[in-house]
Amino acid sequence: MISLLNPAPSHQRLRIILLWVTTIVWAGVIYFLSTETFGARFSAWLLENILRLLHLHVSAATFELLHIILRKSAHLTEYAIFSLFLYHAFEGIQPHAWRLRRAIFAVLAAALYSLTDEYHQTFEPGRTASLVDCGIDTLGAIAGMLVLYGNSRVIQAKSKRPAAESARMAEVAKGVAGE
Repeated sequence: MISLLNPAPSHQRLRIILLWVTTIVWAGVIYFLSTETFGARFSAWLLENILRLLHLHVSAATFELLHIILRKSAHLTEYAIFSLFLYHAFEGIQPHAWRLRRAIFAVLAAALYSLTDEYHQTFEPGRTASLVDCGIDTLGAIAGMLVLYGNSRVIQAKSKRPAAESARMAEVAKGVAGE
């Protein structure tokens, strides 16, 4: 984070503020998606319309399975996104560098928010709280961090490639000059 003794330039402060605003807005989206409006009835209606649009007909048992997969995938996805927002909001003035501690904080913060979100659902008609959903949310947050880690490794490997190619070309040139 930014030290009070060594304040960040205004563009860095603005960036940090925007990261936190985006993170808080996404937490609000999650909260809104946990209301009665987006319960099982809504997701069943959505799935039914998607299947109809694709001209697919499935049995009742298959529909129920697809419905569960849709709902749990939504949990995974929204918390993967949330953990990515949290990770970047925690970054302070060291953007784009992979930090395990920051990733752990992002996952823990997402998991704690998941608990509060499930508690919130106990007050929503037609919604129920589920520790299983908290586990799925946490797995989503971990998945978000794994994607970020994998991406950072790819970027790191790509940045090392030009240096290795230059060294190899220098060796080839040296070998050719020595003949």
